[in-house]
Amino acid sequence: MKLREARERWVRTGGIELCVAELGDASSPTVVLVHGYPDSKEVWSEVASRLAEEWHVVLYDVRGHGRSTAPSPLRGGFTLEKLTDDFLAVADAVSPDRPVHVVGHDWGSVQAWEFATVKRTEGRIASFTSMSGPSLDHFGHWIKQRMSRPTPRRVGQLMGQGAKSWYVYMLHTPVLPELAWRGPLGKQWPRILQRMEKVPADGYPTPSLPQDAAHGAWLYRDNVRPRLRRPRTDAYAHVPVQLITPTEDFFLSESLYDQLELWAPQLVRRSLPAKHWVPRTRPDQLSAWISEFVTANETAQRDGLPVQGPVATGAHADRFGGQLVLVTGAAGGIGRATAFAFAEAGARVVAVDRDGEGAARTAEMALLIGSPAAWGETVDVSDEQAMEKLAEKVAREYGIVDVLVNNAGIGLSGSFLETTSEDWKNVLDVNLWGVIHGCRIFGKQMADRGQGGHIVNTASAAAYQPSRALPAYSTSKAAVLMLSECLRAELAEKSIGVSAICPGIVNTNITATTRFAGTDAAEEKRLRSRTSRLYGLRNYPPEKVADAILKAVVRNQAVVPVTPEARGALLLSRVSPGVLRGIARLKPPL
Repeated sequence: MKLREARERWVRTGGIELCVAELGDASSPTVVLVHGYPDSKEVWSEVASRLAEEWHVVLYDVRGHGRSTAPSPLRGGFTLEKLTDDFLAVADAVSPDRPVHVVGHDWGSVQAWEFATVKRTEGRIASFTSMSGPSLDHFGHWIKQRMSRPTPRRVGQLMGQGAKSWYVYMLHTPVLPELAWRGPLGKQWPRILQRMEKVPADGYPTPSLPQDAAHGAWLYRDNVRPRLRRPRTDAYAHVPVQLITPTEDFFLSESLYDQLELWAPQLVRRSLPAKHWVPRTRPDQLSAWISEFVTANETAQRDGLPVQGPVATGAHADRFGGQLVLVTGAAGGIGRATAFAFAEAGARVVAVDRDGEGAARTAEMALLIGSPAAWGETVDVSDEQAMEKLAEKVAREYGIVDVLVNNAGIGLSGSFLETTSEDWKNVLDVNLWGVIHGCRIFGKQMADRGQGGHIVNTASAAAYQPSRALPAYSTSKAAVLMLSECLRAELAEKSIGVSAICPGIVNTNITATTRFAGTDAAEEKRLRSRTSRLYGLRNYPPEKVADAILKAVVRNQAVVPVTPEARGALLLSRVSPGVLRGIARLKPPL
């Protein structure tokens, strides 16, 4: 995608002409997107188009890149001081009376750290979102601290980042980088991005890549060694900073940002399971986080309050904020509690249930709890075509799902001999096939995106605890447990985690709708009432299961028994399965 609808202008600064593109309503707060190496402003096209629905979005080609002119001579023409001059010229041209919100990726972030920490930009920047590009001053101090006080951990961090920075050494060699980029590397680079980073083949990078990369080598030569040798001691951010850290970045270690709060007192941290080129691979996630951060700071400044970060305050807001989470069976019970827990952590939530009104209520409440966006969808998970249509709609309108929670399920109790084939079909259609449909359809979308994700399947302690009263239900949940284990093995190479949650006895509404095979209506009503009473006395809340689900995703856990009885049964199934078989023969006290 190209910036076809953008309004273009040229900004002259220090003998350089910068190509500037604008999208959105110019009367809205301005968001300036600064690209990295070896990119041009088009790297931001997908993010910019989304942000332009709400903000005045400005992109410009850094000097010597894209359609902007290059300094002459190149040596000394790319210093951070001159890049700051360029930024101020752009900001004055596009937003002369209001500070701008800056977003930088890679070298765009490196130079934006300079913007956010030098005194001459005070009052011109409202907030700064950084991704995959540390301050060279902070980096210099980080190296000096580890070299002056080495420990095994610090030495390991130095060696790890040193290995990741191999390309920096190469770019300091004379002539060779330019020859490589104008020769075979420039031709192969789009294929490399597609293969290594899963960057979509949508016309990016632009034809200016070889020249951009050759000129951009001077970003490293003019700045890296001087700043790392003599880092500034006053490089404190004078604006709120949002740090987005791709956890699978090939080029930068997460440890680079240790103790960043010392340099950026108003810091909000986000982590994203993705590789380096997130503006191309995760534009939906980035645009959500950027909008949330800009909105929070605009609101605070308008109301005269201390500048703040995103509104989400949940325990896992740094992990799930802005991510897209789809939960089935979300009209009540564990599904609703899970949707609320992700909403509290700042995730965008799709609540799915065959009870459409219940799903809509869950989505409405999720918005009040802290979700930046939430939708209710009416779908029967046992209907394969309906699930495929749901996946198409979600991908088209909301984005690719980051976390899928296959939670929808129904209860069925009764002896095997009294359970009809229709009963078996009903429970397997929802409890097993619903999970299969979700894993297959949404899991494929995650795999095709190539940026990882997580699938959570709600199984049960009944998956490994046999019972004479639950043959069909236990069979369905045992199948879900084994399916999860198999999927976990298969999808690990695609950075997609799979967790099976085994709750145990939890106080939800499933007991009020459980089918009791071999009983008439009156007896079934009595058994439902009796079972609901027992579960109510146990009174284990679904919110604790929801917390376990979030932790399972964060820790990438395989099998998670939740209640004490679920954990105990899992232990017995491994060390003394005969005991469980004996317990299975007992009749339930109903």
